[in-house]
Amino acid sequence: MAENSYDFIIVGAGSAGCVLANRLSENGRFSVLVLEAGGSDSRFFIHMPLGYGKLFYNPAVNWLYQTEPDPGLNGQRDFWPRGKVLGGSSSINAMVYIRGHKSDYDDWGDIGGADWGWDQVLRAYRAIEDTEAGADEWRGAGGPLFISKNTRDLHPLVKNFVQAGVSAGLNHVVDFNGPEQEGIGSYQLTVKGGRRNSAARAFLRPAMRRANLRVVTRALASRVIFEGTRAVGVEYSHKGQRITARATREVILSGGAINTPQLLELSGVGDPQILQAAGIAVHHANPNVGAHLNDHQGLNYTWRMTVPTLNQILRPWWGKALVGAKYLLSGRGPLALSINHGGGFFRTDPSLPRPNMQLYMQAFSTLIPREGERPLLTPDPFWGMSLGLSNCRPTSRGHVHILSANPAQAPRITANAYSTDHDVQEMLAAVKFLRHLAAQPALKSVMAEELRPGPEVQSDAALIDDFRARSGTVYHPSCTARMGRDPSASVIDPRLRVHGLDGLRVCDASAFPTLIGGNTNAPSMLMGWKGAEIVLQDHN
Repeated sequence: MAENSYDFIIVGAGSAGCVLANRLSENGRFSVLVLEAGGSDSRFFIHMPLGYGKLFYNPAVNWLYQTEPDPGLNGQRDFWPRGKVLGGSSSINAMVYIRGHKSDYDDWGDIGGADWGWDQVLRAYRAIEDTEAGADEWRGAGGPLFISKNTRDLHPLVKNFVQAGVSAGLNHVVDFNGPEQEGIGSYQLTVKGGRRNSAARAFLRPAMRRANLRVVTRALASRVIFEGTRAVGVEYSHKGQRITARATREVILSGGAINTPQLLELSGVGDPQILQAAGIAVHHANPNVGAHLNDHQGLNYTWRMTVPTLNQILRPWWGKALVGAKYLLSGRGPLALSINHGGGFFRTDPSLPRPNMQLYMQAFSTLIPREGERPLLTPDPFWGMSLGLSNCRPTSRGHVHILSANPAQAPRITANAYSTDHDVQEMLAAVKFLRHLAAQPALKSVMAEELRPGPEVQSDAALIDDFRARSGTVYHPSCTARMGRDPSASVIDPRLRVHGLDGLRVCDASAFPTLIGGNTNAPSMLMGWKGAEIVLQDHN
């Protein structure tokens, strides 16, 4: 076999791609090439959990995308960080491990068949997981992905948050990935031994010891190569050279919800009008490529507190030195956690069949940001706390499309946030609940005043204007190459094969048939796990 020929080529070493690379190379039968546009994840601020604030605007590890001006956000451009590094967005995210609601996978099963329904998905999750809380009928132990139960070193205000939630009618949930998601508690994290447990750390790094796996970083894929209807390779640039790698079995796209549709379109697969406008010859027409973009929108309400928060330990130099020393010596303290110490799920209407809103509790505030850096390590000079929320299943849809044949040019991202009345009314009800939660004795007793949006914002119109002005992505774009049986409404079939083409699959969050009601890192790794199973079955 020639040096540039492999059984499988995986484009993208993100949450799904890392899992794919591990599983496809595991039995030693197949040669696997992984192409990653970013560089190595060997960076201190990647591995220190709270260090992701330093990565938010870092072009060395981040695509730094911006959306088109969005009418739903009062005409503002939204900033969309996406991982450009081994591990993808799992190397720069907030590390919250949420599978989603059982009914989300019932939805997937209705669309993709029993292999994507809850029973099969639960089996896969339990095989993936090594949960610190221990195995049961819902959770796995002994798998490759360690998941922290996140019960130590939490800020004392988490107890107030949980007590307030119970007073407001929510259950205290110990495990949001257990039998019941709805309620309030602390989030489990992809953190192991005080270090971020990204998909690269858990799956790719162990696999890179194998002789049959090759990982090429700083390799920007420019197109999939076809012979007739069959994908036979990938063209990419690396160190100033244009290189062609051949795939004797399959090309698998795992670039995520932005880069995967971009590469499909660069390869001539997509809406003919979009392709022709960008100067790309149409190889295979499918107007669903880049369409159906779905993402969670969220915002924070912020209060000045009467008790200490993380602000006073993370802002001054001596506080940073103190927590830094603690982290380096013991792997513990605030730097070893996500900033989201608590959270939960609730329904804005009790008649709804499942939770439709997600909560986030942050024992810090950042109303006075530091220019050029997400201010996780430079919070406000007063005691402050934020409560956030995001919608679980928005009905607004956007799209992602290339602007030219240049693979280095960012695609146009049109989010269309709050473009349906459903999403507007749902968020209006949600922010009212947030204030109801804050009014419970356990929180009200330690709050001095509401700072954002402020007590003067009361009417429905004012609340809507506020969340349009202050909302933004919570970094969960999905569905832009979605799965489905019907080629007229999807890009790939339930076995992740691109409709109408051979030797080409998509396996990442772009393949989600619907957006999961929760954080998307766990479902993306699930996609890689089950995708590998499918590929191995087909090449047994």
